[in-house]
Amino acid sequence: MSINWICKHHTELNKEQLYAILQLRAQVFVVEQKCWYLDVDGQDLQGDTCHLMAWQNDQLVAYLRLLDPIQQNGDVTIGRVVTAPSMRNKGMGHELMVQAMDHAERKWPDQPMYLSAQAHLQGYYSRYGFNAVGDIYVEDGIEHIGMRRDLD
Repeated sequence: MSINWICKHHTELNKEQLYAILQLRAQVFVVEQKCWYLDVDGQDLQGDTCHLMAWQNDQLVAYLRLLDPIQQNGDVTIGRVVTAPSMRNKGMGHELMVQAMDHAERKWPDQPMYLSAQAHLQGYYSRYGFNAVGDIYVEDGIEHIGMRRDLD
């Protein structure tokens, strides 16, 4: 089955898309990972925030948000990276990252990228040119590390 990739500025999201985004994030981050935190942090609708979505048969199967560099001190910030449980171990995470970097580069050319990775995924993100910056820290009970992809 084919995947329909859509990247929308927050002002272009319809209520069904926003609902699906929040539902998938809650399903994985809050329920599955047992992270009790306020997912709706005010950044989803700020500045030039864009939402990258992968849809399969009207189901959101992967998602991340791209926070614009003006709001994020010069870095395009990738966040809320999530894949539906039904799509794991099928290459969806890889395609999500490829799509994210492509969309970020087209929207904000020549800007460095940053993400806050769960520490155990440091090797995964390094495959996409991200390098650890700073020390490991605990966020919502999970070890994280900042990672940055500088300009080539």
